[in-house]
Amino acid sequence: MIVRSPRNPHSHLTVKDRKWPSYPTKHLLAQGLVQGRVLDFGCGTGTDVAFLRGQGIDITGYDPHYAPAWPAGRFDTILCHYVLNVLLPEEQVQVLMAVAELLAPTGRAYFTVRRDIKRAGFRSHTEHDGVKVYQCNVVLPYRSVLAVEHCEVYEYQHYNQLAHAGPHECPFCHPTAERELLSESASVYALLDGAAGGPLRALIVPKAHIAGYFDLPEKLRTACWLMVDRVHWLLGQRGAAEAWRIEVAVGGAVAHAHIEISAFRQRDKA
Repeated sequence: MIVRSPRNPHSHLTVKDRKWPSYPTKHLLAQGLVQGRVLDFGCGTGTDVAFLRGQGIDITGYDPHYAPAWPAGRFDTILCHYVLNVLLPEEQVQVLMAVAELLAPTGRAYFTVRRDIKRAGFRSHTEHDGVKVYQCNVVLPYRSVLAVEHCEVYEYQHYNQLAHAGPHECPFCHPTAERELLSESASVYALLDGAAGGPLRALIVPKAHIAGYFDLPEKLRTACWLMVDRVHWLLGQRGAAEAWRIEVAVGGAVAHAHIEISAFRQRDKA
């Protein structure tokens, strides 16, 4: 699911109709980083998809305008080139969460962002009179695997597949790789929780180790509730719920702020 802002309706017009594969795709392929089942998220008119398919790679292209069929299954490698730079911040979050949800647990996603943008904001499109398109610089909290004058490529893995700083005794700073990660943004992740046969339950956890929910910065609290909305939709896809319960954890055994959301179906006991 992708939520597009009505304030930015022309982002698809920023797509370049290229004859040759993009620089980041060629670089990642040469480094042996395009592996397994591949998704090009925001593929535009599909030049990179055609190129990689010609290399014998099992690849799917998705673009909300040019190839809108939602991808099926999980992917070992996801490419997302020059997408985030033309989206508003609230749209960028939706893309990060969607990519996390489509990525296989041990997979890797590569976000390419432009580094040659001189002025952020809306500008007049050079080929479409009267049309405004958005652009901005983007910095992600992921590992940078390529940085050149015109672009930077970040490598993303699920939060629970990586080692992290933070107190070693905190299970939310070091979630186990066996847990199912439902979704993730730059600052928040969500894990499936609960015993089999019980209500569907998820934990929404800010990545920063802060004990009290009311001590979270306002921006981080907002990010948590964006994730609550997303997880509500994700759990709903797993079965119709008769009731929902959302609890903000204040205090308790784990000194790390989090939100719990549970979906109760007819067969569940509250």
